[in-house]
Amino acid sequence: MKLRIVGEDALMVYFGDVVDAQTSARVQAATSAIEYVMGEDLIDLVPSYASVLILYNPLRTNHLSVARRVRGALSNVSTPTVLERRTVVLPVYYAPEVGIDLESLAERAGLSVSKVIDLHASSEYRVYAIGFAPGFAYLGEVDERIAAPRLATPRASVPRGSVAIADRQTAVYPSVSPGGWNLIGRCPVPMFDPGAQPCMPVAVGDTVHFEPISRERFLTLGGDLA
Repeated sequence: MKLRIVGEDALMVYFGDVVDAQTSARVQAATSAIEYVMGEDLIDLVPSYASVLILYNPLRTNHLSVARRVRGALSNVSTPTVLERRTVVLPVYYAPEVGIDLESLAERAGLSVSKVIDLHASSEYRVYAIGFAPGFAYLGEVDERIAAPRLATPRASVPRGSVAIADRQTAVYPSVSPGGWNLIGRCPVPMFDPGAQPCMPVAVGDTVHFEPISRERFLTLGGDLA
């Protein structure tokens, strides 16, 4: 574990360079421990693949006090062998009309479109990090048979709800934004709603399953084909 100052009101805890389930479990356990010891001095915690960003109130505390509390809290935290994880099921309409890279990805992989869908929907994904945009959850890991590199030229606009693959990661675009991932479907569930509590349906450490649905079901659930 390494602790670094990254701003006048921020510290970062690093847990190495390896991205795997064990490191993610350490990050999740550390996040809970830090939240407990920081109390009202805490502004926000941002867990990622192998780190936790700590944002604190500089009017109430300082780097030295935060570092001391964090080191003390984490010295008593071991990596859990079994960590409680929520399972979130996200419906997806897989089709070329909303997943414009689905057919080309299948062709490149030497698979049928239905096989690509089966492989994507049958896997279990861990939420490793949330970033790029509010509600953008990085999920891993995609079956290596359907892993695909990012597009050489990112699109200027990717529709909200687009389900995509980049290398061995997959994600759902929470809003209209630029993007260079391979689009294979669309999810009708809002991935970020600032007026809701919680504002996102997933959190770091959760498990995500994708459930294939029909075009009609997608529209019934509020999906947009535009």
